Amino acid sequence: MLYFFFPSMRGTQFHHPILLKTKGCFMSISVAIILLFSSLATARPTNQASALLKWKASLDKQSQSLLSSWAGSNPCHDDWMGIGCSNSTPAAESVVISIKLQFSNFKGTLDNLDAWSLQTLESLDLWSNSLYGHIPSNIGNMSNLKYLDISNNSFSGVIPSEIGMLRSLCELYLSINVLIGHIPSSVGYLNNLNYLDFSGNKLTGVIPSSIGTLNNLINFNINDNLISGTIPVGFQNYSRLERVYMSNNRISGSIPDYFANYTRFKVLCLNENQFSGLIPPELGKRTALVDLRLFMNNLMGSIPKDMNFTKMEKFEVGHNMLTGPLPHDICDSGLLKRFTVRSNFFSGPIPRSIKNCTSLNRVRLEENQLSGNISEDFGIYPELNYIDLSNNQLYGEMSNNWGFCPNLTSLKISNNNLSGKISTELGGATRLVILHLSSNQLVGEIPKSLERLTSLTYLNLDDNKLSGTIPSELGNLCHLEELNLAKNSLTGPINENIGECIRLRNMNLSSNKFEGVIPVHISKLENLESLDLSDNNLSGSLPSQLGGLQFLQTLNLSHNNLTGSIPSSFTEMLSLTTVDVSFNQLEGPLPKTRAFEEAPMEALGHNKGLCGNNTGLDCPIQARNQGNKRKVLIVMLIIFPTLGCMLLLFYIGFIFFYLHKRNQNDTNIRTQVTETDHFTIWSHDGKMVYESIIEALEDFDMKHIVGAGGHGTVYKAELSTEVLAVKKTHAPEDGETQNLKSFENEIRALTEIRHQNIVKLYGFCSHSRHSFLVYEFLSGGSLRNVLTNIELAVEFDWEKRVMAVEGIAKALSYMHHDCSQPIIHRDLSSNNVLFDSDWVAHISDFGTARLLKPNSSNWTSFAGTFGYAAPELAYTREVNEKCDVYSFGVLTLEIIMGKHPGDFLTLSQDMVSVSWTDIMDQRLASPEEQIAEQVQSLVKTAFSCLSQSPQSRPTMRDIALGFSDTVKRIKEWK
Repeated sequence: MLYFFFPSMRGTQFHHPILLKTKGCFMSISVAIILLFSSLATARPTNQASALLKWKASLDKQSQSLLSSWAGSNPCHDDWMGIGCSNSTPAAESVVISIKLQFSNFKGTLDNLDAWSLQTLESLDLWSNSLYGHIPSNIGNMSNLKYLDISNNSFSGVIPSEIGMLRSLCELYLSINVLIGHIPSSVGYLNNLNYLDFSGNKLTGVIPSSIGTLNNLINFNINDNLISGTIPVGFQNYSRLERVYMSNNRISGSIPDYFANYTRFKVLCLNENQFSGLIPPELGKRTALVDLRLFMNNLMGSIPKDMNFTKMEKFEVGHNMLTGPLPHDICDSGLLKRFTVRSNFFSGPIPRSIKNCTSLNRVRLEENQLSGNISEDFGIYPELNYIDLSNNQLYGEMSNNWGFCPNLTSLKISNNNLSGKISTELGGATRLVILHLSSNQLVGEIPKSLERLTSLTYLNLDDNKLSGTIPSELGNLCHLEELNLAKNSLTGPINENIGECIRLRNMNLSSNKFEGVIPVHISKLENLESLDLSDNNLSGSLPSQLGGLQFLQTLNLSHNNLTGSIPSSFTEMLSLTTVDVSFNQLEGPLPKTRAFEEAPMEALGHNKGLCGNNTGLDCPIQARNQGNKRKVLIVMLIIFPTLGCMLLLFYIGFIFFYLHKRNQNDTNIRTQVTETDHFTIWSHDGKMVYESIIEALEDFDMKHIVGAGGHGTVYKAELSTEVLAVKKTHAPEDGETQNLKSFENEIRALTEIRHQNIVKLYGFCSHSRHSFLVYEFLSGGSLRNVLTNIELAVEFDWEKRVMAVEGIAKALSYMHHDCSQPIIHRDLSSNNVLFDSDWVAHISDFGTARLLKPNSSNWTSFAGTFGYAAPELAYTREVNEKCDVYSFGVLTLEIIMGKHPGDFLTLSQDMVSVSWTDIMDQRLASPEEQIAEQVQSLVKTAFSCLSQSPQSRPTMRDIALGFSDTVKRIKEWK
């Protein structure tokens, strides 16, 4: 390929001797070139058609079919899709000046796009397709290009320096690709550039100083890259600058003082970098800032007193070391929507202007040292959705105004010095999902008006001075998942209506003054995973019905006056892992379950006469033998008469079944559901549930799709009383049984599993047209989506990441060691870890799971996701739990690094020498000391899981036990 580049010759004087001698020759060449361009111009439409058809032919078949209108020899006269042409005149032929093929899923490269033939192009818009490969260097030949947008594709490689030849360019968009390398210094030649967007790539190096010559720049965006260094001095020349986006990089140094000179400044986003020093005192004084984001840096000092807030809509400076008071005029304009200053060292009162700032939508002031009377500082906010004032020094009584915020979904004021009663008007905030008022000095009774909060999912009133009884009205909170009333002075019996909160997963009523018996109605809480009734005055025997809580993992009944024996029905608690019944009057043998048999002595001690493992007291053999003889006698008296009746019933049943089978009409639908609360509370049969789901999904309309995998598509079904996830299995092709096996595997595995960190299967359906599985809907999305979304990844902080790894470890330990038949997942990846709204991790997608047969080899075909599968699966097909351990190691590193470890896994032999600080996710600030120790421990654990030798990898039980200590230390530190 031959490239030509002619600098401007305007005003050139031929005074140089060599130039004078060659002037005649040069003029002859010039004439020849002019004649050449003249001939090219007359053939241009034909040449352009050939160039475009050549590029079309290089695309995939689907893309070519979309461009079916590209036919003929003249793109301008034949109405080609996406092609714009100049107006033709009698003197000139119309030529192509624009290509606009946005959001069409074209697949291919730009290698065959003839830039020389398309020099007349002024606009090239290929935004949001599936184009890949390198950006060709000959793009510099499109000398008339004013608008170039190839963002949201999969282009890789470096940005070619030839892009600096596009001197007419006004807008340049290369965002959301996989570009690497430095920003070329030749970008500084684009003197007409108004908009530059390189965000969402993997660019490194520093911002080139030559970029400071772009005097016409309005918008500068390099968000979400790996750019380091400081902001170059040349930025002070940007008199027209309105928006600067540099978030989520590694830029350091101070924020330049000259930013305060930009009178048109509207947006400044420098968050998630390594800036330090003070916020420039003049910043915002002369500017028209609307959006200021400086959070997650190392800034210090106070907010400048003269900052202009007259047009501010977003103000976010969280996670710094800022001190002093907050400016009182921050919302004088009445335009402020997002106000985030969390995790700093701000002190003093809440700004006066906040009380009447009705534009507020999201407020985060937690983890500071703010003080003041909360009953006087806040007003009524019609748009407010989220507010967190936790961990400050606020005092005063709860304001009635919170009940008049119609859109409020989250109210958190924990760890302050609130006093007085909980306002009855709070029941007016009917959209509340989270109410967190723990660790204050609140008194009085829990208001009955809370029953109006029908969307409430989390209610935390622990560690206060509340008195009275639990109001029966709390039983109307049908969406409640967590109820924490611990460490108060509540009295009376535990209200039976609490059993109507059928979605409860965690209930903590410990450290109160409850008396009477444990209500049988608690056994209705079939989703319960944690129950703590410790440190009360409860008496009587344990209800045998509690044995039906098959999802229960943690049970604490210690420090009460409970009597009698532990019911044998407790052996049916298949998920129970932690139990504490100490300091009661219990007696008799322990249930034969792992939780009781492995419980430490301190969790069983100080009772009347518990016997069995770890109690220090053996159960009397004689009494046991006498009991056995008595049981045998009873069985003999019952079994023989019963046996005769059973034979008779069997004979009658066989005849009835035969007649019924012969007369039964063929049915199109066969629906089966597991016995879980969702189908029970609906009180519908399987067919009605099926019809409700089909109606909600509009017969599996694509608009309800929320995900897809190798064996099925996941839909979100919003029923009248429930939101469910429905996984529809792909229809099998001729002779294909894989999807059916996946369907059966998932049912078989999940009906064996009950654990808080494993997605819950509610039911399944087999239909002549389609089969599907019904799960709980987890609104937090997958781990992969969280890590690739910058806002979610930042919210997924180090503490949450430690907790997520711990939850995954506990789930795998349960599957490998606590199920009646060990279960191996075989496809553990970031796509198959889902989060609920409280950042609790759940393992999903058991389509490839295997139930291991003990005392035999387990061979299978390959299943899993490349990049997560254990290396031994490349040469053996024997599956065991160590395959999951390897995948867990990869997943743990991915959580720590914020991305899949990729090639880093090939360096496993040298991992011991790698510092954990070198691989941690740079989008997060460095963890504090206590959390840092846990993160370092996670990295070491991950390395041990990635051993090439399966025998050298730890078991998930050992890992889970280690994490239990880790999480305990975190909670103690907090």
